[in-house]
Amino acid sequence: MSMETTAVHAGREDCTALGVHVPPLDQSSTYPLPSVEAGGASYERMATGGRPTAGDSLVYQRLWNPNVDRFERALASLEGAEAGVAFASGMAAITACLLATVAAGRPHVVALRPLYGGTDHLLATGLVGTSVTWATADEVASAIRPETGLVVVETPANPSLDLVDLRAVVAAAGDVPVLVDNTFATPILQQPLQLGAALSVHSATKFLGGHGDLLGGIVATNEEWAVRLRQVRALTGGLLAPTSAYQLHRGLQTLPVRVRAQQDTAQVVASWLDRQYGVARVAYPGLPGGDPDGLVGTQMAGPGSILAIILDGGYAAAAAFAEACQLITHAVSLGGVDTLIQHAAALTHRPVAPEARPNAGLLRLSIGLEHPADLIADLDRALRAARAATPATAPVTTPGAGASAPFRQLASSTH
Repeated sequence: MSMETTAVHAGREDCTALGVHVPPLDQSSTYPLPSVEAGGASYERMATGGRPTAGDSLVYQRLWNPNVDRFERALASLEGAEAGVAFASGMAAITACLLATVAAGRPHVVALRPLYGGTDHLLATGLVGTSVTWATADEVASAIRPETGLVVVETPANPSLDLVDLRAVVAAAGDVPVLVDNTFATPILQQPLQLGAALSVHSATKFLGGHGDLLGGIVATNEEWAVRLRQVRALTGGLLAPTSAYQLHRGLQTLPVRVRAQQDTAQVVASWLDRQYGVARVAYPGLPGGDPDGLVGTQMAGPGSILAIILDGGYAAAAAFAEACQLITHAVSLGGVDTLIQHAAALTHRPVAPEARPNAGLLRLSIGLEHPADLIADLDRALRAARAATPATAPVTTPGAGASAPFRQLASSTH
């Protein structure tokens, strides 16, 4: 079926048998047991990562929930995966993948920067027993050791919007599983498992939910990995709440429409920003120079709706810009129906090592469903505030001049 049809119908296969048009919400924390022996067998099956079988009691919500299962099956269908495993947040999903790797006796991780700041921080601290080697895409093969359990990559990258060739990374990784943070692209624009990755991870808080009113995370993968992840989830208590699962499953129905509409607006906004004085660089895969390896149209179905800008005036201009926005909300997160702006270095990427922290003049924009003219009016007001705050000694970039320069060269200075 098409992506649009799958998004509407996946995970709802049991509704007719239940006699309902939409899935019911099951908030039970515990379930009756048919007998001591049967209840114990059900508990063991699910606590070790298995699925309940026909006639099983679900025992306890930490082990299984029907709404979570429906959302998992729906997302797996969109990703072309055998299974999905949902968690209470995107970071809980990342953590479970790392814990499963450590438990398998392969605690070393090769990671490509930039990554989401929380993921970077978790890897850098070694909090869950991993060690990390930071590498570029060209260095993946040489960075792998006998104890390497994962290669971790995010594309489009947060917050620089760099694109990584996943086929090349998978080839370089060899037998080592590749984990891809697919949050920015969503399954609508990119399916990493179809490119050879083992794990496609989403902060479901973002585009999958799409309305800024829940937290969640999910991993699309094969059944072997899913068993390992469900065991970690059951034992650590990282299960997604039933109400959030219900909302996420509902959110998937409009995901293709939202992603494409937001992408259309992002293209208009990025093109306008690229023509403005005071903007040193616009990072967006839909602009000239934003996709140097030609991955949009081959790896990704479109450039998405996240963009980043670097302002001539550095930190002072960026702070003034963010604080001057009135329609656009100054807040962390992304992927919702309303447009958000944030200063990555000061917020989500604050814990990142100084040498890898985003440029002090960088702002990340997540474009929503507003009319592009209204967004541009707000951005124009913010740009005037940024220009007023720009030091007189700051260089002024000719509009569009930075479009062909590799963004990573502009994203390394800090304040």
